[in-house]
Amino acid sequence: MPSRVPAIAFIGGGPRTAGVLERLAANRPALFHGPLHVHVIEPHEPGSGRIWRYDQDPGLLLNSTAADVTMFTDASVACDGPSIDGPGLSTWAAGVLDGSIRDVPAFEPHLLAQLRALTPASFPTRQLQSKYLEWFFRRAVSALGPDVTVTVHRDTATGVVRSSGSGASAGGASAASGGEPDDGAHHVRLASGTEVAADVVVYALGHTDSLPGPESAGLSEFAARHGGFHAPPSYTTDVDYSAIEPGQDVIVSGMGLAFVDLMVLLFEGRGGRFEERSDGELEYVPSGAEPRVWAGSRRGVPYHSKISSVLRGEPITRPRYFTAEAVDALLAEHQELDFRAHLWPLIAKDAGYAYYRELFTGYPSRVLGTWASFEARFDAVDWYSAAREELVAFSVPDPALRLDLEKLDHPLSGCAFASHESVQRSVAAYIQNDLDLRTSPDHSETLALFTALLFVYMDLGRLVPQERLNARSQQTIHGWWHGFFSFVDSGPPAHRLREMLALHRAGLLKFLGPGMWVRADDSVGRFVAGTFQSPVVVDASAFIEARLPAASVERSANPALTDLHDAGWGTEQRLLTSDGAHSTGKLLVSGNHEVLSPVDTPQKGLFAVGPWTSGWGAGAFARPNTNAAPFRENDALARRILSTVAATHPTESQLTSL
Repeated sequence: MPSRVPAIAFIGGGPRTAGVLERLAANRPALFHGPLHVHVIEPHEPGSGRIWRYDQDPGLLLNSTAADVTMFTDASVACDGPSIDGPGLSTWAAGVLDGSIRDVPAFEPHLLAQLRALTPASFPTRQLQSKYLEWFFRRAVSALGPDVTVTVHRDTATGVVRSSGSGASAGGASAASGGEPDDGAHHVRLASGTEVAADVVVYALGHTDSLPGPESAGLSEFAARHGGFHAPPSYTTDVDYSAIEPGQDVIVSGMGLAFVDLMVLLFEGRGGRFEERSDGELEYVPSGAEPRVWAGSRRGVPYHSKISSVLRGEPITRPRYFTAEAVDALLAEHQELDFRAHLWPLIAKDAGYAYYRELFTGYPSRVLGTWASFEARFDAVDWYSAAREELVAFSVPDPALRLDLEKLDHPLSGCAFASHESVQRSVAAYIQNDLDLRTSPDHSETLALFTALLFVYMDLGRLVPQERLNARSQQTIHGWWHGFFSFVDSGPPAHRLREMLALHRAGLLKFLGPGMWVRADDSVGRFVAGTFQSPVVVDASAFIEARLPAASVERSANPALTDLHDAGWGTEQRLLTSDGAHSTGKLLVSGNHEVLSPVDTPQKGLFAVGPWTSGWGAGAFARPNTNAAPFRENDALARRILSTVAATHPTESQLTSL
């Protein structure tokens, strides 16, 4: 028997770590039979972590319904470990109320009210989600069994050093010295001054901050010099907006989910409220503490709302064209795959197939011919072909019902707005039309499109080896594809768009339109903003960049990630394209989630997973029964960790069998 118990340390204790712990429990009986020490280093509450912590504005919601959130690796997940089903958020909430779900703390009255009001179609608060994630963490720890000790360190990891004889050390110092026995391959240093010894270290930091780049830093310096306000790309809930005064003009760039959160904090968060009028529209009742917001972005419109319709026609199953067989055929034919040339036409065709099948089978009066006839002809043509366009033009008489993915991506592209009023009318009309399409029971083709893109998004990392994509395509996936999917499939609840329109009618939200630009004007000491498609120009002393920080290992604000980079153990992923080398800003990891050095050498015992790594960037939780990518990743990583521990610390039964 080894002289000591092997240890695993997780840097970060949010939902990703909880998911890997659950997979360690599920896979340990088959892969490792000895005792283990597990250390979870997390300054916030384990399970929810920083992003999903309870301590945030109670008005902030998930952009998923309660029925679409689970942490469990159910039977749909294609993984080597055993599936273990369990309650998603909706079922968990019901179980808490009826007493079948235990190991939960006494809830505050407002959370109990939320539990009672929650339905599968509700968009829960992040506070309620935090309680589900914390419960799941406790459940995962309990499932590890009595011979696994889990220690939670409510602290911040600042770096990792290797023990004596294990190679180079970050920070230049070794944690073990002299003739003392080595008590682990690595030592994780904590802000409190203590250290944690571990054979395996897993960086599971979730979303992390980056130090502002030169442009954002310059804007902050400009604001400070002129007595203004600037918020660089940040996690909205972590920014102090108290310096923004009532009635003050504020320029905002970005109209995605960070913008939605910002609207909650600047309006309802300052005492305003929404009331339903007799005509069904919302009216905003101000508190008097609100600023006036001027918002724009590249597209000039917010993300598409979530969909409340149900399918009328045949259900969506799996992709028809973007399949394992199709990808294997492409891999056999091409040494390198190009996303735009090889993969996107299949993805687009799958999106179109699902969309038109719902039109034909759910709304036969809106089309000409039968679905069987259309399907046979659609199968035979490429998405980007005149034959496909002719087929759709004949079969779908109403041009407004024909799917145009490029128009969907940039709905106001090519529009030239003559005046401020025309910009306001166009953006408001776009938002209202989006609501009509996505909340009306008569347009469930939008749900079919949503579902088809979701299946592809979940399958992309499973079917396509990242190393077989050319560099341009990897850039496209990290950039355009993720942005397009988020715009179409990962938008806010519909009522948030209704609230935007109410704020607009109240004169508190103005639209700048697409192609937004912002500059700092020293001659007036204010920020100036406009767009390339309209004559609207505004100036203000406050400017908020409403988007998440771009990934950057080199400029990370997380001390553990900075230490990993500065030690030379980890590096940013760099892609070589025809116009030079480009960094994605993400930590380079192998397909097994091993941290890779600048020369692609795996760092023994160091793993990393999450949205800031060079993997496919799946989230920490997902919809049930969708073969969700994060659960596949969690299982593979847990098995890799257990195999690593088993190789270095064979148990008595393993030694006997040798």
